[in-house]
Amino acid sequence: MVILEIPTNRQVDLVLITEKISSAVSQQGWQDGILTVYIPHTTAAVTINENADPDVVRDIVMETNKVIPFEDHYRHMEGNAAAHIKASLFGSSETIIIEQGRLVLGTWQGIFLADFDGPRRRRVFLKFIGS
Repeated sequence: MVILEIPTNRQVDLVLITEKISSAVSQQGWQDGILTVYIPHTTAAVTINENADPDVVRDIVMETNKVIPFEDHYRHMEGNAAAHIKASLFGSSETIIIEQGRLVLGTWQGIFLADFDGPRRRRVFLKFIGS
């Protein structure tokens, strides 16, 4: 298993981590199989979406904050209930095919760490099954 440390800069921040994951795949010599990208945090997530137009990320953040506002009479005492809800909706892992040492992603797809309770340093676990 490989653990990446990723800093985030804002309370809600989607950080493109595709290149860091691709570099780890190369460094480990992983060739053909399945890669699980897992976020071990209850207020962060991982998602795959368009990485070509930064407005997509801005729109995701804007609409997510509208649907799940930071203040809404939540009962969770830490004050970050919205972050927990958002992380649950996005999910804690993604599965990516690795073929000939490369991530199999669509033309416009990128892998993002989604932090909903930042800024923080987040860990991303990579677990490869294959050859």
